[in-house]
Amino acid sequence: MDEKISLKAIDQYAIQVANQLGESFFSQKSLITGPEILTLCEVKQVNFFVIHDLLNAWKKESEKLKSPYFDYESKAVQDALSQFQIALSNHIAIGKVDFLPLLKRGIGQTLFLLLDPYDFYSELLDSHDELLSLKDLEDRVKYVKLNKAPLENLVHRLKAKNTDAVKGKEAFALLDQILEEVNFTPEDIEPHLLAFGKIVPADVARFYEQKQAPIPTPVIEPKPVAEVKPVEQKPTTIVINQNLFVSETKTTLADNLAKQRATRLKESLTINQKFMFTKILFHGDFEIFTEAIDKLDRFDNLSQAMRFIDDGYPDWDRESEEYEEFLEILQNRFR
Repeated sequence: MDEKISLKAIDQYAIQVANQLGESFFSQKSLITGPEILTLCEVKQVNFFVIHDLLNAWKKESEKLKSPYFDYESKAVQDALSQFQIALSNHIAIGKVDFLPLLKRGIGQTLFLLLDPYDFYSELLDSHDELLSLKDLEDRVKYVKLNKAPLENLVHRLKAKNTDAVKGKEAFALLDQILEEVNFTPEDIEPHLLAFGKIVPADVARFYEQKQAPIPTPVIEPKPVAEVKPVEQKPTTIVINQNLFVSETKTTLADNLAKQRATRLKESLTINQKFMFTKILFHGDFEIFTEAIDKLDRFDNLSQAMRFIDDGYPDWDRESEEYEEFLEILQNRFR
């Protein structure tokens, strides 16, 4: 499977699903309420993302409340505003035109989180080099229902450090460390795609960018070459610079060592590939996957690695796209 997600394809599909859901609901009613949003889509994550965006909209609007005459930061006013937010959340009423963009975004974010959780985390944490408050992150995690374990773990780590705010890049680096340490297996995408498929048919392949076939190199017929008589040359003495030769040899060895380090499986696999291989090839067990990768990295050549694969995992489907991708990465490791 090509691991690169097509955000354009996800966006196009989200529009189709949102239009279908919207037409179905608003054919009977002119406004949608909060409780109705929570039950609108069978894939519950969509509904929670919509609610989160609505509450986030309220937060941005309340931040504009500033005045030289009134103290909006006082505890009494903040408590009143909090109660006001609760009252508003219980009286949501949105028309079709304003609701469809929210619904489309909720569907797109759900597919993004489901198909490519690593990049979803990246966008959430590392999109801006600004301070990310622990409270904001906690609020966001409350509305994440799929693949949420790493984000929950991140919140626990930040709390243990007594950190109220952290830069996005630092949070993402910490999350990357968490993903390496914990036994995390992404959600099974099939039930959710089946639920979406009841609204608009969904083929998982459509959400991945297709690899383009290589452009064939044109064959150029050689032009006839006129016969050239050899010219007698005098023998030439060639002087070899021994220092230059030795220097180049050392550089080549260093380059080879650097290349070997760079192509170790543990460093070369992306998080998405780790998710995919763990789920498909190692039956969802991240610890077994990690142990296998460590062993493969200790072998000296491809033959040893393949013998380990053949002996240890005879049940793998040798025709599957996941196996072919794993084999390609393994071959690159020992080139």
